Amino acid sequence: MEREVVVSEDAAASSSSSSSSAAAASFSLAETRVICRVCQKQFAQYTCPRCNARYCSLPCYKGHSVQCTESFMRENVMDELKQMQPEDESKKKMLDILKRFHLEEEDMDSEGEDESILSEELIQKVMSGDEIKLEDLSDDEIKRFRQALASGELSKMIEPWTPWWKKPSARSISLSPDGSQLIRQVSVEDTDMSDPMADPESSISEIPEGPESALPSLKQLTRAEPSPLLAVQLVDILYSYCFTLRLHNGDWHSDPFGASTVALSVSKVMGEDAKPETVSEALTACIEETCSPAYRHTGGFRFAIALVDDIISLLTLGGNALVCALCDFRRLIHIGERMLKAEKLGKAERSRSTQKLRAADRKLYFMTCWVHEQPNEAWSSLARLVEVQKASLEELDCGSQFQRAGRKNDAQSKVLIEEI
Repeated sequence: MEREVVVSEDAAASSSSSSSSAAAASFSLAETRVICRVCQKQFAQYTCPRCNARYCSLPCYKGHSVQCTESFMRENVMDELKQMQPEDESKKKMLDILKRFHLEEEDMDSEGEDESILSEELIQKVMSGDEIKLEDLSDDEIKRFRQALASGELSKMIEPWTPWWKKPSARSISLSPDGSQLIRQVSVEDTDMSDPMADPESSISEIPEGPESALPSLKQLTRAEPSPLLAVQLVDILYSYCFTLRLHNGDWHSDPFGASTVALSVSKVMGEDAKPETVSEALTACIEETCSPAYRHTGGFRFAIALVDDIISLLTLGGNALVCALCDFRRLIHIGERMLKAEKLGKAERSRSTQKLRAADRKLYFMTCWVHEQPNEAWSSLARLVEVQKASLEELDCGSQFQRAGRKNDAQSKVLIEEI
């Protein structure tokens, strides 16, 4: 005959050590029921996962140990904060930008005025996560915002972007023999078909993804032999790609159509169907556009030299990095073409823009297939050619600086009034 034995928690602990002797007894312990450690009245039905204390109900759990309950609540709060981290990080960045702007504005205010570009109401709106539009600003706030934008004060508050081709991970890019990605993330909807304005932060990865499918051979694309000037055209395309990414601080997803328009205006190969015959000719056309009134604010000649250095870095990384760069450029053109539908353009202008973007897409695809078939030795040779052109451009810049300095000294030394 079996019987039920009721023991306290301490007795239950000691009963485990004498279980072997109890098994030899004439009766068996079918079930050991423990009294609640807290109230000492009810049977314990639960066990605390932290201290192994036995309790019967929620009030007894809350009262059995302050440390256990506090740590449990703290972990729940931390888990909740981790889930909210992306939104909180974006708010934190926005607030940091506003704080830095207010501090710099106060330092530059010679009259000691404590006036900021945004009102307290708008700052509270930003802190609550709402979006601010230009229509929300008053006339005075719009005026000061545009002054700060024209003077470059707002640019100082943007963290400098590090190009992906400058990162160590870019040196170990691997693609399959057919040029496609080795690993592809599986999702319900294709990333390229998703809304580019939905979550731009999630669309930016450290290294751009390569082709999603195998690249065809050039023989499948054309019967003619590839032009020997494709390497020169590649320099033009890479210059435009680096220019566009640096101009948008690495985040072209914020304005895909504007980024694609900039890319076509800088690249004469894609925008005007030009066919430069030398690396010098290709770079000269790109640098002239960079120093034009439309883009002079980016930094002029010094910025153009930095872009040439970016081309050298990409060529040095080899064919896989170039394929990823061209694929990223092609995604930019794709999304820019989709966003064209939302732009307020005339029918004729919309048609011209669509034709240009589609032609640029075809050129980028053909260039990607051509790059994939070239040996890595070709890129080191092309990089040396670009380095030679960069050195000659820097010498020309130094010579022009000396000439300007000489003319300035001559003007200062010229006697305007001579005493007789």
